[in-house]
Formats: sequence, structure tokens, C-alpha cells
Amino acid sequence: MEKHHASHSRFFALHAHFYQPPRENPWTGQIDPQPSAWPFHDWNSRIARECYLPNACARINDSSGRVLQLANNYLHMNFNFGPTLFSWLEKNYPFYYRKIIQAGRDSLERTGHSNAIAQAYNHMIMPLASFQDQLTQALWGIKDFEHRFGFKPEAMWLPETAASDDTLRLMVDLGMKYVILSPYQAEKIKAHNAHAWEDVSSGDFDTTRPYSWHDTLPDGTRIKNRSLAVFFYDGPLSKAAAFEDLTRDSSAFAERVEGCYRHGSQGPQLVSMAVDGETFGHHHKFGEMTLAHAFLHELKKRGIETVNFGQYLAANPPAARGARKARPGRRRHRLELRARGAPLEGGLRLRKGGQLQP
Repeated sequence: MEKHHASHSRFFALHAHFYQPPRENPWTGQIDPQPSAWPFHDWNSRIARECYLPNACARINDSSGRVLQLANNYLHMNFNFGPTLFSWLEKNYPFYYRKIIQAGRDSLERTGHSNAIAQAYNHMIMPLASFQDQLTQALWGIKDFEHRFGFKPEAMWLPETAASDDTLRLMVDLGMKYVILSPYQAEKIKAHNAHAWEDVSSGDFDTTRPYSWHDTLPDGTRIKNRSLAVFFYDGPLSKAAAFEDLTRDSSAFAERVEGCYRHGSQGPQLVSMAVDGETFGHHHKFGEMTLAHAFLHELKKRGIETVNFGQYLAANPPAARGARKARPGRRRHRLELRARGAPLEGGLRLRKGGQLQP
């Protein structure tokens, strides 16, 4: 089983969220022609040919355009596929579907932790649903994952990273080990012996280490053995990949990742990115080629080790203690956080319509 090299202190994890809604005509069970997807029959087919398939056999070319190497990016990225998309891929592109499934299994065998994680079944925004509906979505997502991969997932992608305390409690109930959230969902953190809270609602705080959320009783008492690791992805880095030209050049990609490490920080650091998987090849043409060269060459040249979140968490668990700060008269969902080696407390504040709510 592959483990971290002791000499490595810089790690990188990229989570790619792949999803398409069900587009089948309920009367025929087939997707009707979609002219806007021309020259392909429909959008599923177009995105598959531009993204899902190329990422399973991404080309690395020389300066003359000759293929030097083929890479399966799913072997190097943390990923999830929505069950509705997976069902379509299984039927229409079985060879590539099997390559994706095998990548999830191979990464588990190689590192002890799979690159693949589950997803809430229908991409429902979990905190907006009743608890029963959240439970249904989570259970269906887990069972679909187990049916396809043959093992239980370690984590679940929460659509739009939306989370409430009840959502996180459900993740604990179902045995999930971690969640991936936006840095803009954290509100405040406080060092173990500090007296003042640090406002991090701008998203400007240390996201290179995992944090932990602890379940509590109504009076604030921490419940033993009910916690969940939280990874906050690097916001500016993820935005650059999704909306800027970061995926055009593998050297620039790796340089941008390298620039995200905190100079002078002690211990291992994880720079992480979370974006729609369709970024690589569909939204940004040939993005899968940039990713392949970065994974296999550019990141390694800079001494950066690519890992999945489960693998990193096993070697670098967050501290298990912390305390929730009571806020009488204010109603919001909160996270309690603690960083590895430096106990922290903090809160998660839900957003509505893209704005923070007081």
C-alpha cells in the first residue's frame, strides 16, 4: 500500500464533481435530439466526448503534437459522478465507464483510500430538504456507489457544498469520514488558548489543513465520537481553474498550485481544489491534457505529491477537541473547527441567494 513519503510536506488534492441531470424522455426512456448540442445528438453525448472520455485517456504530446503518453486522470483526482450520469455512461459508453470504476478501485488498493466518493443521489440542495428527504438522498447515493464500486464510500459530495448541522449529523450517522466545503462557508475560528475570535467570513484563512466539526447536545455539550473532518478547498485557486485560463498550460497550473503553500508554516500542507469535473475538456477545451501533464510531470518536478482526501486525512487527522461559541438570539448553522496541531473553533454560516445572512 502506497504511503506518503516522509520527506514530502507539500500535497495537492483536486476534487472533480461530475454531474448531469436526467435528460431522458419519460415516455421513451431515450434522450430526444438537442440541436444546441450540435454536432452531437444531445448534451450528454457532447460532454462525454469532450470531457468524461478524454479524461480516461488524456494525451501528453510533444512539441510536434505527437502522442508520448496516455494518462487516466481518474487515477490522480478525487472525484464523484452523480448516479444519473453514471447510469447514462454505463449504458452508452461501457468501456469508459469501466475505466472510471476501475480507477476508483485501483486507488483504494494502492493507497487504502479511494479517489471516488459518493454523491447525494439527485443533486438536491440538502439543507433545503426535510430530514427524511436528506436521508433518502444520502442512502440512495451510498447504495448506488456500493453497487458500482463494490465498497462503501468514505465521503459524500454535498451538492453546491451546501451543509447544515443536520446534514453533517447525517453524514456522521452514515459513517462518512469527511466533507469538502467552500472556504466562504466558515465564519469564525479561534486558537485553543486565544481569547478573541478571528473573522474568516471573507474566506481568507488557512485552508491547507483539515478541520473537524463536532456534534453537540442542545446545551452545547460535545457528543463523544461524533465528529467529521472538513476540508475547505482553496477558493481563488478553484475559481482560476473554473473561470480563468489556468487549465491552458500545465506549468502555469503547477506554479499557481505551488504559490498557494504558506511559507514558514510547520508540518504538512494540503492545497486543494474543487471544481465541476466538466471544467477539464468541456468548459475549457483540452483541459484534460493540461491536467494529465501536471499530475504526471509538473507537480512532481516541484516536489508536490498528489493525493486523495481520504489518503491525506489518514496521515494527517484533525485534532479532536474544540468548543462551540454560544450566540444567544442569533439563528444560524455553525461549524466547530480545529486544525491539526492548533485547536480551533469556528462556525459555518449559511448563505441565501449568494449572500451571507445575519
